[in-house]
Amino acid sequence: MSKQTILGRVTQLAKANINALLDQAEDPQKMLDQLIRDYTANIAEAEQAVAATIGNLRLLEQDHREDVEAAREWGGKALAASRKADELRAGGSGPEADRFDNLAKVALGRQLQSEKEAATAEPVIAAQTEVVDKLKAGLDRMKAKLAELKAKRDELVARARSAEAQNRMMDAVGSVDVLDPTSELSRFEDKVRREEARAVGKQELAASSLDAQFEQLDALGDSAEVEARLAALKTTK
Repeated sequence: MSKQTILGRVTQLAKANINALLDQAEDPQKMLDQLIRDYTANIAEAEQAVAATIGNLRLLEQDHREDVEAAREWGGKALAASRKADELRAGGSGPEADRFDNLAKVALGRQLQSEKEAATAEPVIAAQTEVVDKLKAGLDRMKAKLAELKAKRDELVARARSAEAQNRMMDAVGSVDVLDPTSELSRFEDKVRREEARAVGKQELAASSLDAQFEQLDALGDSAEVEARLAALKTTK
């Protein structure tokens, strides 16, 4: 995977609009769960790629330091060989002096090569450093986005559970309204009142029957009195 591809994916994921995605989702909770899985996998993949990019950058930096150090060392060797050549030439040993001058030239050539390699690496290192910084920032945004996704998922689940509980409560209230228990009480009260009325009727009926019996008794008493008086009249003649 190229650095630009990694950077593009990180940037795209970090800029994802969660609210817009939720508006388009048929089941927001399932979509958030899938996004969390995708983000987690993408972050792990991006972290590996960024780690590899950082590793390559560190190798370039190490090579650059080695080239700079090599240039310094070759410069020191060239200076030492040149001074030795000057000493030999001053002592009358021309051929030997020429040999050390040639060594100084070789060292200077190596120094020049090392300096060129170091100079060539510097813009590459600068560009790689900029890419790594962007990748790190992108990863940080992705991790923040993942935290936002998880918080949104938790909020959505809590809201869904609250809505479900409210719906259950309203369904229960609706059932109470449809099956009004007071109507059953009213019917029971009517039944009790009818029973009470029947009991009153029986009492009144029993009372009227008792009065009739006493009236009959009174009538019998009057008849007996009449008979007694009639017998009395007969005896007085």
